[in-house]
Amino acid sequence: MNKKNSTLVMKFGGTSVGSIEAIDQAASIVVKNARRWRNLLVVVSAISGITDMLLDTASHAVRGDSAWIDQMALQVKERHFQMIDGLIAPSESKRRLKAEISQLMDYFVNLNQAITVLGEATPRALDAVSGIGERLCARIFSCVLKEKGVASQHIEATRLIVTDEVYQAAHPDMELTRIKTNEIIKPLFARGVIPVVTGFIAATKDGITTTLGRGGSDYTASIMGAVLEASDVWIWTDVDGVMSADPRLVVDAHSIPEFSFREIAELAYYGAKVVHPKTMRPVIDAGIGIRVCNTFNPDHPGTRLYLNSVSPKNGKIKAVTAIRDQSLVTIEGRGMLGVPGVAARAFSSVAATGTSVPLITQASSEQSICFAIPNSASVRVVRALEQAFATELVRRDIDRIWAMDNVVIVTLVGSGMRDTPGVAGQIFGKLGEKQVNVLAIAQGSSEVSISLVVDQGDAERAVRALHELIV
Repeated sequence: MNKKNSTLVMKFGGTSVGSIEAIDQAASIVVKNARRWRNLLVVVSAISGITDMLLDTASHAVRGDSAWIDQMALQVKERHFQMIDGLIAPSESKRRLKAEISQLMDYFVNLNQAITVLGEATPRALDAVSGIGERLCARIFSCVLKEKGVASQHIEATRLIVTDEVYQAAHPDMELTRIKTNEIIKPLFARGVIPVVTGFIAATKDGITTTLGRGGSDYTASIMGAVLEASDVWIWTDVDGVMSADPRLVVDAHSIPEFSFREIAELAYYGAKVVHPKTMRPVIDAGIGIRVCNTFNPDHPGTRLYLNSVSPKNGKIKAVTAIRDQSLVTIEGRGMLGVPGVAARAFSSVAATGTSVPLITQASSEQSICFAIPNSASVRVVRALEQAFATELVRRDIDRIWAMDNVVIVTLVGSGMRDTPGVAGQIFGKLGEKQVNVLAIAQGSSEVSISLVVDQGDAERAVRALHELIV
């Protein structure tokens, strides 16, 4: 690949732009790579912690707390002004930048005052509020690049990404997005300008701001990569790529050189803070690779994500992760045996409560169905199931519906496991050796992952024990 004739999309997350030093480092990475790539586009998140502050303000606005609105607006503004003062020398461009930041914060205050008047924060209003952090950061980042001698222009993704009207989790129209993005970005590339695009936000066909939901800024980078036919998408974070386990739990956790998209989707689904599965869809469809790398250790190769892993499938477990604060719900009864539709009715009831189910297991005798849900939904889901099966409970066809709270789903990931006999034996042998009791197990037919449910008190011991199987 001739990189000088290629397009690179780089995304910097909240911690990568979370301080004066972090932004300076991220901008230096951009400048360095601008010399290596013909076209370069940057996507930025909000400064770490800002989005939470914005949404917290909206919740106070609902309660009519006007003083809080003014106080938080001032704090957000001052934090960004501190960034500007630490990064940009006095100039007319600095004065204009501060004026733009002030205007955005006035808009933020007006939005929250409107929420106060209405007494509610609709999903549409929350999208308008929560996306302000990216709009602030993109302006600063672009100005820092100019300070370093690189031509740059901030671009709001509302001008580029067209979505449906599902606020807080909008879905992009890729063809309309392709047309708009190429119309705006390609002329900038032709002039040697680096666009700095706001992550997370987009807009409907009518120009109303939407957000892309969890992992939104990564999603923005993936969409940009796909519609611009980029050679690569690099996600910059604060760790050396995707880790074999949470380094806070496992002292010898290490970065994994490569993952397949299927493996990383499983890892992200079960709690690892890596690229969100929906982020990968546009680049998978476009045949583009992703690299996850460390802003604060840029020489580290990080982790490569591919459609299909090119490493040998030698049965290795690649990573272990855990998703906490779960409840294990069980529906059991001898009267369930051979009765069709029990599972369908159960999960329809769960879905009606708006609850996600990350793990399901069922005894072959059909006398019990067991599944995991977030702790916070436990009471609501059990109540819904008891209502759905009220007749069966009276007839004793179902003996009881109950939940075990405070459990943890521990998941091992590695596509090579499916071709290797004895992996499950190694897992249970290791857990038995460490006196960890397994409450439930689930394994997909693809065998890319094996998930176990353990008591919360056993979780850290289980993760450390299973990490010993990674060689």
